This record gives sequence, C-alpha cells and structure tokens, in this order.
Amino acid sequence: MKWRRLNGDKIELPIKQAVENTIIKELGEGHKLKICIGTDSQVRGGVIEFATVIVFLREKKGGFFYIQNFKTNQKMGIRERMISEVGKSVEIAYALCDLLDKYKVELEVHADINTDPHFQSNTALKEAMGYILGMGFVFKAKPDAFASSSCADKVV
Repeated sequence: MKWRRLNGDKIELPIKQAVENTIIKELGEGHKLKICIGTDSQVRGGVIEFATVIVFLREKKGGFFYIQNFKTNQKMGIRERMISEVGKSVEIAYALCDLLDKYKVELEVHADINTDPHFQSNTALKEAMGYILGMGFVFKAKPDAFASSSCADKVV
C-alpha cells in the first residue's frame, strides 16, 4: 500500500526511509518535532475504507502529514473496526519507533475512540488503551486524538 502527501504527491520511498529523510530535514532546519499516528475508518455500502496518517508537528510552526488509504470488504462490528484502526496505527508506530528513538522524536498514537460512554466507539476504549499503552506508546483518545479524529477523518 502506497503512502502519499495531502496534495496527492506519492511517496516513492519505503515509509520508514521517507520518515527518516523528513526527520533529518526538519531537525536540520531547527524544528523540534513530535509525530502522531492515527487511523480512522468509514463504512460505505459493504466496504470499509481506512486512512492512516503520520502527522509531523513542528513545535509552534505547524505541521503536515503522510497518508495511506486501504479498503476491505470484511464485515466488522464497531468494536472490531475500532480495534482494527488502533492495530494499524500501532503497526506503523512499531515500525518507526526505533527511528524516532534514534532522533529523539516524541511519538503519540491517537485512537478515534470517544471517552464518553454514550458513544458507540467507547465500547473499544479499554482494549485500545491497553493495547497502545502495553506496546509502550503514549495514548490519546478523543478529544485529544486529532491525528485520527481530524487528519485521518478528512482523508478517509
């Protein structure tokens, strides 16, 4: 599955190499970076479309993100879909964590799960939080999970 920028430009390098090149460039320009990874999904007809984003935040200087979209025809309930979103984000975070440690870049994993029990997505909150924290990552849920609930939501 290919990654792209918001403007549609394809990222031809393997994502780990593209992220490392970006970190080197941004740090070289004097930016303090934080990376946030999140996934969102939408059900359309019988298809579930997912979008995963890697958000590069420059302290007090804005940010940008890389996007990967994928689809599945697999039937899923809300809880399974939420855990699938978190699983995809954790997969990317795990693939990048040694790189981020090397360059001392903070990492957060964002889950598009509501902390309010009145929302359906809340059914997966405990599992998602346990999964992300158990992998050693910083966990954010709504309303603080902008990578998944804002960035990925716009491109799914």
